[in-house]
Amino acid sequence: LLTMVGLSFFFSLALDPAVRRLVARFGWRRGAAVGVIYLAGVAFVAFMVYVLVPAIGELANRIAANGDEWIARLNTWTSETFGSPSTATLDQPWWVPASRSASSPGTHSARWRASRRVGSASSSTWRPWRCSRFYFTADAPKIRNALLSLFNPRIQARLGWTYDRAIQETGGYFYSRLILMIINGLGFFIAMALVGVPIVISIALALIGSFFVAFIPVIGTYIGSALPVVITLALRGLVPAIIVLGYAIVYQLVENYILNPKISADTMSLSGGLAFGAALFGGAIAGPLGAIMAMPVAALTKAVIEEYAKTKEVVYTSRYDQPPAST
Repeated sequence: LLTMVGLSFFFSLALDPAVRRLVARFGWRRGAAVGVIYLAGVAFVAFMVYVLVPAIGELANRIAANGDEWIARLNTWTSETFGSPSTATLDQPWWVPASRSASSPGTHSARWRASRRVGSASSSTWRPWRCSRFYFTADAPKIRNALLSLFNPRIQARLGWTYDRAIQETGGYFYSRLILMIINGLGFFIAMALVGVPIVISIALALIGSFFVAFIPVIGTYIGSALPVVITLALRGLVPAIIVLGYAIVYQLVENYILNPKISADTMSLSGGLAFGAALFGGAIAGPLGAIMAMPVAALTKAVIEEYAKTKEVVYTSRYDQPPAST
């Protein structure tokens, strides 16, 4: 329950800037603005499913048709490079132990029933999460005022500033990541389409890869870049895969030194080292979702400390300090 409430509050903060803009520009009620944003999100998810399902089917057909040849190439390469062939096969994936590869019909039936129970339980959990997220966003001013009414005016000013800063940091992080995802996804799609990867598969890989690179800190950069490269290597060969890899490397340089500083300059006050540490900390506690949430929380914590922490002038001078250069 606490996880569900925390996630709902986090996403309501991320959506609040867009809701406020729609209300201010078109004069809509807050509930109507939230509904429009949610419909846009549903349309995007439907588009993703419409694109990804045919792409996964096409990729599965390619694996079924060419999998034996790819495995043979892998065995040949490992034999020539390391002196022993790879043990990978399509019938027995390398990550499945031999003792678990064979299952009785009863075991399959039990797994099917268990998966249905898990799916039913997860569905019953996520439905109230979606509803609570909607109401958190639609009734955010009422919830804020109800909480602030419990404190005296001086505390209200501090809590209100903290709440507004949380909206700024969380919304800024979300929208800046979304812009970077669109830019990177378009670049991935162009690179893969130019080397001959089928359009349907290129769109799917561009969406998945750019999402990982933009929203999953640290490790997502490697996963999101490696997936299009590996699939291109399997479908088109070594040279096209090198071209896609070259795009991924060049894009990371452009993002780190040009795009990210400009896009995030007015949205998040978070240094690179603090963002890296926050991502590791959040990922260790709550996995990928914790890593995503950790950076806005770290930026908010830094802003609160800078706003309210009392600092004093440093009068101590160390003998190891560099003396000022003479002019």
